[in-house]
Amino acid sequence: MTSSVKAVTMPKPSDYGAAELKKFIKKYTFRGFLITVALVILFFLIYFLTGMLKSQSVEAVKLAPIAKFKLEELPPPESGAEDIPPPPPTQQLINTGPASRAGIPIPVPEALIKEDLKEFATTKELHRASAEGGSGIDIGTFASNIDWEGTKVQHREKEPEPDEFIPVEKEPSLDYEKLKRSVVYPEIARRAGIEGKVIVRVLVGSNGEVRRTIIEYSDSELLNDAAVQAIKKATFTPGIQNGQPITCWVSVPITFQLR
Repeated sequence: MTSSVKAVTMPKPSDYGAAELKKFIKKYTFRGFLITVALVILFFLIYFLTGMLKSQSVEAVKLAPIAKFKLEELPPPESGAEDIPPPPPTQQLINTGPASRAGIPIPVPEALIKEDLKEFATTKELHRASAEGGSGIDIGTFASNIDWEGTKVQHREKEPEPDEFIPVEKEPSLDYEKLKRSVVYPEIARRAGIEGKVIVRVLVGSNGEVRRTIIEYSDSELLNDAAVQAIKKATFTPGIQNGQPITCWVSVPITFQLR
């Protein structure tokens, strides 16, 4: 009995499946790489072109002119400048008040009292007289040589530090337009053409008075004194805390600009 061997023909490998996926991956990966490189190059070109256009369009920032000069090199004042009148002469105070002296009365024997001496001062005269006694020109007021400053008792609340935080319902305020009109431009700064801003830290009391000032920022020291003097003349509305006026700090900017 003979056995027959048959040849089996193997099928060709198919392009479908993993082989097909490998072709697609290789093809589209390379294409995606080229597109990514092109987009990156385009992005950098747009970025640099935009930066160049902005740098060409930005105008130079105008700064206040800086002038270096010496006081002895200042130009002469204008011929039309008015002379400052001299201060009025101080008026000499007249020592008014009753001639009697305030103090403990000392008994004197009647034999030592001269006839031309004034009679004993009344209680109304004594409470208006001083220890030295007045000139006798009694106009019904207190003697002018009473030291009122030594008799005053000052009660001042504790002043807060400039950087101390104080919660307030309303910060101190003032009329800024009136403040601008009261600023006197320094003549030296005017001649040198100096402009700028000065920020003054002001301690405003509970009664609205200016107690202390600190220069917080300044473009020129020549402008500092004019800013402080203008603020000292201003009238403030005090800060409010729990419905009551309090003492607190506030920053006030003042701009100096030549017209």
